[in-house]
Amino acid sequence: MNTSPTQLMSANPADWPVAPGWQALVDTFFAGATGMRLLAFLRERLAAGAVIFPPRPLRALELTPPEQVRVVILGQDPYHGRGQAEGLAFSVAPGVALPPSLRNIFKEMQRDLGTPWPAFPNPGGSLVRWATHGVLLLNTGLTVEEGQAASHSGKGWETLTDAVIRHVSHSERPVVFMLWGAHAQSKRALIDAGRHKVLIANHPSPLSAERPPLPFIGCGHFGQARAWRQAWKTAPTGNAYGRAPTPEP
Repeated sequence: MNTSPTQLMSANPADWPVAPGWQALVDTFFAGATGMRLLAFLRERLAAGAVIFPPRPLRALELTPPEQVRVVILGQDPYHGRGQAEGLAFSVAPGVALPPSLRNIFKEMQRDLGTPWPAFPNPGGSLVRWATHGVLLLNTGLTVEEGQAASHSGKGWETLTDAVIRHVSHSERPVVFMLWGAHAQSKRALIDAGRHKVLIANHPSPLSAERPPLPFIGCGHFGQARAWRQAWKTAPTGNAYGRAPTPEP
């Protein structure tokens, strides 16, 4: 039986493991003024009885070491329903009903690549396998209170996640960034588009997934990412940043 907590139990970063390559960046954040204010806020909310998700806010940094990142998918903040958030953008725990945005992600993958929907209940909507294979599923805010979307927005997590995005952008390994929706696209300035592939579309939410100007359904991001990475892998050495030119969609 799974006895793991489903909500945040402490505001101690020592309880939130990360891959060694992220440790210095995380330690620097929590030692600074913004990180300390964030931890004080979390302690205050926990002491007041707030139910906060997910149980491990830094799980994306735990499962995807910086040296293995090949794709970044940016979300906004964790799901705020009990039992949903598992510390990875758009992902839910196995057996949890698929949120509408995640359903549209699987729908677009099937349309674009012919990928069948994952078996339910296991893995269901869990994207843990993506995370362990180099897909950084990063929300820009990393905690939320039950039933209150964006309740921890502006409390300090954005400083850390912006630093993570910059770190990936500065790496020598070319990466595909998938920016879905206005919030994710606001981070575009942090990314070196000369080194990396940046893909832009509406958010996969049903409210915007099929609307112009850049509908998510039909965006072809998964196929473009696969083609770009394959072109980079097979490129001759000596290209700028060691990568191939971006193939035509």
